[in-house]
Amino acid sequence: MTPLGDRTGGHWVVYSDGASRGNPGRAAIGAALYRVEDGRASLVDQVSESIGQATNNVAEYKALIEGLKLAERHRPDRLTVRADSQLLIRQLEGRYRVKNPVLQALHLEAKRLLEKFPHKLEHIPREQNAVADALANAALDGM
Repeated sequence: MTPLGDRTGGHWVVYSDGASRGNPGRAAIGAALYRVEDGRASLVDQVSESIGQATNNVAEYKALIEGLKLAERHRPDRLTVRADSQLLIRQLEGRYRVKNPVLQALHLEAKRLLEKFPHKLEHIPREQNAVADALANAALDGM
């Protein structure tokens, strides 16, 4: 159970980041889920895990998917997705094509999860994604 128990609805924010040392190489994911109330964001849940060998782009998608699964448990009325991967955000917006077959499957899974709630996608600078970045790197360091 998360610190907020069974609270659902409202505005939630997912920050996600994937990391790969080598491309492909050892890879890990990090995602942090926040609930926004009265203009203040509170960390509710997070994921930090290694995913074995993968490219950075695969890690980015897998991090987002796990973050969306965290959000799904709380049935948000509104979800903001923030990631520092421009490729990931632009592909999800439909502005960039997804050519790689592995990424196509991950893209479809992410889109399927996103369809479950009203959402907004935001590409953010790396320095604004510090928590998710730290979670991914902590998992990499633990490999």
